[in-house]
Amino acid sequence: MSVGAWEPEDLESNKSSRQELDKAILEKLINAMGEESESVTTLDAELTGANWLAGLPAQQWLEEAKTMDPASIWALIRFFTMAEMQLPDWQGGAESPVIPLAKSLRQRKLPLSREQLLWIRQHSDNRYLPYGPL
Repeated sequence: MSVGAWEPEDLESNKSSRQELDKAILEKLINAMGEESESVTTLDAELTGANWLAGLPAQQWLEEAKTMDPASIWALIRFFTMAEMQLPDWQGGAESPVIPLAKSLRQRKLPLSREQLLWIRQHSDNRYLPYGPL
């Protein structure tokens, strides 16, 4: 019996296609949330089924947020906040994308307003939002 060597996938080649997919889906989410929607359950299956987004590393969200305007970041914060409560399999917990997205706004000296913080509290039971585990 012989044992072969396991070769990992080429992560660099997969990374570029995944980033393009991220951008396309993120744009769709931003556009869907642009109308101050209070529900994410009416979004199409492509968007509601993209729960893998909630598991992306914080650093990837921080990098992605650098290319976005504050209104787009707020739209994504709203989406991920509501998705945890309204969609199955969208639990972010302490790893929620809301945390790095809110951090990106603070880094720009544009922290969430009191009204935005209250909105997050009213629409989430995730105790880590928006600042993460302290």
